[in-house]
Amino acid sequence: MTLISGSQVAEKVLAECQRGIAALKARGVTPGLAVVLVGDDPASRAYVRSKDKKCRDLGLYSVKLELPATTTQQELLDVVAKLNADPAIHGILVQSPPPKHIDEAAIVRAIDPAKDVDGFHPVNVAKLALEDPTGFVPCTPLGCQRLLIDAGIETKGAHAVVIGRSMIVGKPMAMLLMAKGPGGDATVTVAHSRTRDLAAITREADIIIAAIGRPSFVKAEHVKQGAVVIDVGINRVEDLGSEKGYKLVGDVAFDEVAPKCRAITPVPGGVGPMTIAMLMANTVKACQQSLG
Repeated sequence: MTLISGSQVAEKVLAECQRGIAALKARGVTPGLAVVLVGDDPASRAYVRSKDKKCRDLGLYSVKLELPATTTQQELLDVVAKLNADPAIHGILVQSPPPKHIDEAAIVRAIDPAKDVDGFHPVNVAKLALEDPTGFVPCTPLGCQRLLIDAGIETKGAHAVVIGRSMIVGKPMAMLLMAKGPGGDATVTVAHSRTRDLAAITREADIIIAAIGRPSFVKAEHVKQGAVVIDVGINRVEDLGSEKGYKLVGDVAFDEVAPKCRAITPVPGGVGPMTIAMLMANTVKACQQSLG
């Protein structure tokens, strides 16, 4: 069994970013990323901090805007409009989820697609479906694909089952796996919470992408011998024996599934580090594309 280290692959991606940033700076341009946080959700705040730190470590121009939970829809739209018009900003990310009174879909549509480094704008979703390389792909599924490529997992002709159908992971992951080229050319089944006899379907998979958001949901019975499992889940579960009172687990019951796998990602240290690394890569790409 091979443990696929997202931390190691993320370092490779970030090294590529550094080379891209150096080349851009030699042309007099520094890639800029703006991250907007509305409200004070602790998990979102920590995630925004880590993005800001990674930007600064790489030498990107970083703007972190923390807005109060009382920010109105129009005020947030005005912030997005200013960032759209700012030539120093090449990537814009509005941290999800926003407070309930904010129409998140409308905010996403307001972002300039050329600066939508999260890959959620309808224009970028269409470009993914059309296999247009100028589009931006959501960072988590893009990171999963990169893990498969770097681990030497052959996707061409493989049967991949994606468990989950969200626009954040499931649907774009399926499109990436179906696309022509490295990390693609797979036969893809998308399963979800309404799928009948899920275990019978996943046992047919050469590759399983688990992104259903339920701790330790995928058991040994779901996995055939020699399968590859990419665990997208990050769930907090109670652990009275730990100092924090909780531990992080994936959507896969790692201890019972891992012995059956040819390769598997751990949680933490698997898909998680890739998400921020691919955000940095998307920001560098946005800057490069802005220069024509």
